[in-house]
Amino acid sequence: MTKPTAPVAARKSHKVTFHNIQRDDPYHWLRADNWQEVMQKPETLAPDIRAYLEAENAFYEAEFGTRTKALQDTIYKEIRGRIKEDDSGIASPDGPFAYNSRMLEGKQYPLIVRTARDGGPETILLDCNVEAGDAYFGFAGAEHDRSHRYLAWAADRAGSEYYDIVIRDLDTGKDSAEVIEQTAGSYVWSNDSKAIYYTEYDDNHRPYRIRLHTIGTDQASDPIIFEEKDPGFFVGVGRTLSDKFIVIDAHDHQTSECWLIDAELGGTPRLVAPRLTDREYDIDERDGVLYIRTNADGAEDFKLVTAPVDNSGAENWTDLIPHQQGVLILDTIVIRNHLLRLERFEGLPRIVVRDLRSGKEETVRFDEEAYSLGMSVGYEFDTSVFRLTYSSPTTPSRTYDMDLETGIRTLLKEQEVPSGHNPDDYETRRLFATAPDGEQVPVTVLYRKGTKLDGSAPALLYGYGAYGMSMPSAFSISALSLVDRGFVHATAHIRGGMEKGYRWYVEGRREHKTNTFTDFIAAAEMLIDKGYTSKGRIVAQGGSAGGMLMGAIANLRPDLWGGIIAQVPFVDVLNTMLDETLPLTPPEWPEWGNPLASAEDYARIAAYAPYEQVGPQAYPPIFALAGLTDPRVTYWEPAKWVAKLRATKTGNAPLYLKTNMGAGHGGASGRFDRLKETAECYAFALNAVGLEGTFGSN
Repeated sequence: MTKPTAPVAARKSHKVTFHNIQRDDPYHWLRADNWQEVMQKPETLAPDIRAYLEAENAFYEAEFGTRTKALQDTIYKEIRGRIKEDDSGIASPDGPFAYNSRMLEGKQYPLIVRTARDGGPETILLDCNVEAGDAYFGFAGAEHDRSHRYLAWAADRAGSEYYDIVIRDLDTGKDSAEVIEQTAGSYVWSNDSKAIYYTEYDDNHRPYRIRLHTIGTDQASDPIIFEEKDPGFFVGVGRTLSDKFIVIDAHDHQTSECWLIDAELGGTPRLVAPRLTDREYDIDERDGVLYIRTNADGAEDFKLVTAPVDNSGAENWTDLIPHQQGVLILDTIVIRNHLLRLERFEGLPRIVVRDLRSGKEETVRFDEEAYSLGMSVGYEFDTSVFRLTYSSPTTPSRTYDMDLETGIRTLLKEQEVPSGHNPDDYETRRLFATAPDGEQVPVTVLYRKGTKLDGSAPALLYGYGAYGMSMPSAFSISALSLVDRGFVHATAHIRGGMEKGYRWYVEGRREHKTNTFTDFIAAAEMLIDKGYTSKGRIVAQGGSAGGMLMGAIANLRPDLWGGIIAQVPFVDVLNTMLDETLPLTPPEWPEWGNPLASAEDYARIAAYAPYEQVGPQAYPPIFALAGLTDPRVTYWEPAKWVAKLRATKTGNAPLYLKTNMGAGHGGASGRFDRLKETAECYAFALNAVGLEGTFGSN
């Protein structure tokens, strides 16, 4: 049998000069000149680019995909067996109805349903399975109006994150012929149910404008309500829980600004407080008072202030919950008589409830070493009930309603694992790795009891470390397929996230970005030193900005890893940050630096950018995944990276690129199709450590 041959991408000189430094990017040709069109119409991709991507896909299938199909199918069935397929969410009351979503056995997408609050049969408002058919279906949710007569629902049909909003008459069950086309997916009803505020993209796929569509009129005549002039800021639209105001927010990763529209009267947006570089704030409202979460005045871990709605400038902000170093306020919710805040203290989440009548506070926390905690209140402002969701790596999700007037906590739902799960069979540990500068990096570890911790076990180490996003220590039905085969599953809570407060984020961005990479390496070395695994037995995994992490640690310490899984990896950092036409580039300059404007930023990014730093060394096995219509990490980033790796690396470790030719950043849209992608990654991990077959080479 002839061994499949790895594709070799053509090299075409493309010289550019910035800050008197000339670079040649021979794989630049993989970036489609008509990329905006390709996002919406994948069939317009240039034939030579398509041929290369399809050759890589064919090589992956011949070399790995077909050979491991049985293993992938086994893992897929295992994970699917842990899902209660015929499952319902928890109803959220709103006036005369309670709204819910429900999954049917064997189906990929949810039903949106409601029941009368005083009882009666369920009504199916929207069946996403019918709407999806057999194609990609990126569902952006459904919103009913205040009259409960209409449902607006939005979907992306290509993976490009262009969403069409459809309006359904719930009395007839029929969709209107009018469709609000090519929106950015953020939208909200007016209080009178006659119009919808929605976001719109600019020519470079950035949400920059709010329009108002009056039902029954031509979309072309929709007036502009708000337009952002700075290409570095994205806009979104929502509403306060009190239903008093429509809220427009403009933001990049470190600076934000809010505008209010009277939800009853409409009119011109009114500024809450002008943007100030590095000041963030978000708002809620109660009885004419704004409750504002902000990092103003040096409140690094945020504080809560109040201000009159009619006099909301920062000079009128009054501290309600003062800043407390090391207590990060993640989120707040205001209801009739209570203020809820989700905090992270000493690396663990907690919910603090404040009675706004008395000032009395109560804290909700749990006792496990590592866990995840969330809160919500549904649609209603005039309530004393809030919902909390709890899980840990060993404990399936549990959802409670807590009545703040009575103190009664009611278990509403416990995640079922149909194939069976005993938490006592597993161990969760919270460990700490010492970074090169002495910082203690938290690492959450899950393994099956009885696993030998003598260095013989393989490990999967997951990391992200960007944008202040913290990785939850939550239950994963997928991870069990590795853990039950003897893996140690670990998550490194590295700098760039906010697991240890806002400082943790600051120390993993811009000039401190390399801390993210060295933290991850320190986590791997700690796992080795403590006997959880050994060198060459660790499979590293990360996606998007976590994919940049994968590229960086592959360059820095290729010897540590048994394999690397890079999902939609942001690896071509320098070229992307130099291309201001791309959707995310200007908004991300505060995160990475602006190499167009700053020679210092240019040099710093070039020194760690994975694509730039690929060198002639023996890399571990690498599996890269991409989405052709991905507007966030464009398909050519992993394609260029793999092409350069294949031409430059030494040794015979396998290198695979799989591009989903009909999906974007999130991969496949259906719940079961996504599991198939997870099964592929896990089959790769198992091969990488020799537990289920071994690799060929290329």
